[in-house]
Amino acid sequence: MHLPREIPLFPLPNAVLFPGVPLPLHIFEPRYREMVRDAQDGDAIIGMTLLRGEWQKDYYGAPAIFAIGCAGKMVSIEALPDGRFNILLRGLREFSIVREHEGRAYRQAEVTWRSAGAAPAIGSEQRRCITTLLKRFVRDDLATPAHKLLQDPSLSDELLVNFFCYALDLTPLEKQGLLEALTLAERAQRLRDVLEFHLDELRLAGKSPAGSDRWH
Repeated sequence: MHLPREIPLFPLPNAVLFPGVPLPLHIFEPRYREMVRDAQDGDAIIGMTLLRGEWQKDYYGAPAIFAIGCAGKMVSIEALPDGRFNILLRGLREFSIVREHEGRAYRQAEVTWRSAGAAPAIGSEQRRCITTLLKRFVRDDLATPAHKLLQDPSLSDELLVNFFCYALDLTPLEKQGLLEALTLAERAQRLRDVLEFHLDELRLAGKSPAGSDRWH
């Protein structure tokens, strides 16, 4: 798939996108309505980035963002009568910002893309460990989507890791750290470390995982 060298940026304080994962968004600010219209007329790709630092002070300007993000392709667009949009992005690939460009109400950047290799794998032992930790962490009814995914042998390693990196109730900074891993194997290890940390934290506090509020 051709990926453009320049993409629009959509910085948010609490959303970190991962490849292969769907992200629904409600677009209401005028600058991002323009972004959606322009993307719809182009390659339909939007780069999701995480705001950093004291971004609230300059939210309507150009607050600081992390240099590594994940682009998504708009696979569904609902135009509302008042000019807002409901869109669905599907994560494509990680990117690094080279430089930003002006010229639109929204932010744009020249980016470099993460190399696309063969279908990545994490190893059967690592997958078993992560699956066991995830089952302990979500501790929910066995009929929920989370447990159905964990019991699906056809689920690829990539989607297993990326979906739970996105869906678990982790802090945005933890998710950004997972996104910045250079390989799927490294991301899987980071996810395993995060899960073990939180489970140990709960154990020491005499608590158990809280079920459905552990994932979105």
